[in-house]
This record gives sequence, structure tokens and C-alpha cells, in this order.
Amino acid sequence: MIRISSTQPSPNPLEQLLKRLADVRPAMEAIGAEMESRVANRFETRTDPSGSSWAPWAPSTAAAYPKNGRGQLLERHGDMLSSLSWQADSTSVLIGFGAAASHKGDVYAIYHEFGTAHMPRRGLLTADPDAGTLAPDDVAAIDQLLRDHFLG
Repeated sequence: MIRISSTQPSPNPLEQLLKRLADVRPAMEAIGAEMESRVANRFETRTDPSGSSWAPWAPSTAAAYPKNGRGQLLERHGDMLSSLSWQADSTSVLIGFGAAASHKGDVYAIYHEFGTAHMPRRGLLTADPDAGTLAPDDVAAIDQLLRDHFLG
């Protein structure tokens, strides 16, 4: 038989939970970092949050592409990806593009997130931008981060 003992009092699970409930900033920061990583990965995989491939350029777009660009979808000069950021506080996290006024990414990100009459949607943040819903994989990741925070 193995016996484990300690001279320290056992932590009270309810006290631990109350402490975690009082400060959710670490959970919000973890969600921000996770979502930033997921969105950045979408630039590499060229897929939307649901895993569907982004539509290729129209021939007219490819022909007009600047010679000094990066030559890839959504990365003409890297402004949009470099403007990806998140900000967390004690109750929420904000994830998006162009948080700094000097970035051009915020100008273009909305067109790609929703699409336009002349450009197909190439989603980055949401599975359904009209409903504002996240992809199931993103929801599962956030759920796990919250479980980790609250349940330890």
C-alpha cells in the first residue's frame, strides 16, 4: 500500500475555483494567443476557419498583381497579417486586424472576411461572418482553454 501525506493543508477546491473565477484574464490571454495562432496558420494553409480552401485569384487580379508583392493570396505586402492582434482584459478578448491605426490590414480584412460583389470570401476569423459564429474547431479549442482555466 502506498500512502501520501503532507504537512500542508489540502487546497479547498471551491476556494481554488473562486480564485479562478475572480481572475479570468489568464484565460482571455490564452484564448487571444490561440486564436492569433489559428488565424496566422490560415494564411499558410490558405483555408478558412471551416477548412475550405480559399478561392484563387481571378485572372484579372493575377494580371494586375504588383511585381514587388509577395505573390500569394492575402499577402500582397504582408500588411494584413502583420496587423493581426488581440487584446485581453479581465472579462473578454478582442481579436482582429488593424488594432494599430498605422496598419493597412484593417482596410482589407473586412473585405476578405465577408467577400464583396466582385471578390469571393476568404474567411479568417469566423465560420459564418453574417452570424458571427466561430468554426467548431475554434469553439472546441476555446472550450478546452476555459476548462483548463476553471478546472485546473
